[in-house]
Amino acid sequence: MGILWQVAGFILGVSLLVAVHEYGHYWAARRLGFKVLRFSVGFGPALWKRVSGADRTEYVIAALPLGGYVKLLDEREGPVPDADLARSFTRRPPWQRILVLLAGPAANFAFAILVLWGMLWVMGSPEVRPVVGRIAPDSMVAQAGLRADDEILRLGGREVSSQGEVLFGLIDAMSDDGVARFTVRAPNGGERDVELRVEDAEARRVLTEPAALMRGIGFRFWSPVIPSRLGRVLPGGPAAEAGLREGDVVTAVDGVAIADFAALADAINARPNRDIAVRFTRDGVTSEVSLRTSAEIVQGREIGRIRIEPTPPPPLPESMVVQRRFGPVGALVEGSVRAWDMTVLQAKMFGRMLLGQVSLKNLSGPLTIAEYAGSSARSGLVQFLGFLVVISLSLGFLNLLPIPILDGGQIVYQTIEWIKGSPLAERVQVAGQNIGIVMLLMLMGLALFNDVAGKIG
Repeated sequence: MGILWQVAGFILGVSLLVAVHEYGHYWAARRLGFKVLRFSVGFGPALWKRVSGADRTEYVIAALPLGGYVKLLDEREGPVPDADLARSFTRRPPWQRILVLLAGPAANFAFAILVLWGMLWVMGSPEVRPVVGRIAPDSMVAQAGLRADDEILRLGGREVSSQGEVLFGLIDAMSDDGVARFTVRAPNGGERDVELRVEDAEARRVLTEPAALMRGIGFRFWSPVIPSRLGRVLPGGPAAEAGLREGDVVTAVDGVAIADFAALADAINARPNRDIAVRFTRDGVTSEVSLRTSAEIVQGREIGRIRIEPTPPPPLPESMVVQRRFGPVGALVEGSVRAWDMTVLQAKMFGRMLLGQVSLKNLSGPLTIAEYAGSSARSGLVQFLGFLVVISLSLGFLNLLPIPILDGGQIVYQTIEWIKGSPLAERVQVAGQNIGIVMLLMLMGLALFNDVAGKIG
């Protein structure tokens, strides 16, 4: 079922966002007088086709849903009747061509803002206060002076009110100069400044690897304590084979006391492919079993597994959650700000990746995107809409990159033509297209390699 969710979520998400992107091109082209020959969602044989309008435009849903295109009348692709020459792509003014090219990415940005607007207006924004939980001994944040139960008020001079804002700020700082300046409030109400400084460039780059940041600097946000009582014990797993059952309370692993499920998970994760002793209580009786952990690769790191799940977590106390409510105008403003912040951070990360400041492991391919799509679809509508927002913003941003095969590269061509008053030589355009294809294939290959490496180590 997991793979079916991934495939279904991936196809639905990609098809929708590509349709949004191509509709942007289509809408702008129609409004500016270009002749649109076809609007296709998907590639390959048509599953459904309709021809309508004065221009006899074909509207197509094709068999391969992972893409789509808008075909405009273009004399470079074949003879054009004299009556339609003025509506050919190459005969329209360069500024109009640029607007048509910009409209695709703009539609993705607008879609993301629209979804955020609706979510914020209808549901508001429940935000979990950024209170520090466990601090790893001798970790970077421990040495900097951050303490358990501190609440982070400002990061880099900017007020923060949620865990997500702190994460974005830390990612930005660690991918830049490695300096994160906090203002925190202690439980007694006193405020102080804390500076986390990571001088070594390679250490900063490692911190930008997927899922490495919080573990690397050494702290977790506060969350309710989940007891070390076993929830579901998966059949056939090491725990089940050793005789552990739902309801057992683990008290020690290899003689080290276990206080809660987080400590249990840490102990198991740190022992892949090892024989371990697990002490537990059942119905008031203490027992101990030996078992061998299995191993799993998660984000390129080998961790131990015994195939258990925790009991359901207790709800967050009301004091930890701030529920923000928005009217229609406020929701639109907040949604636009969030979309802008995510896009700016994405642009920074991409630029720093090219400069070697950010790990190339952050490039994700179709396998990882499908996994996220499936997990978000399983989690419910809100999570899936959040996934669509992130991917739509990414699609809009990536298409603006100045790579000739993408919208951004074509915009560069049209801008040069507009400035010089004549088109670039055909051989220059062909060479640029070939370079663009190679660049795109390299990016896709690296992303796919990261996908596979993340699964097999």
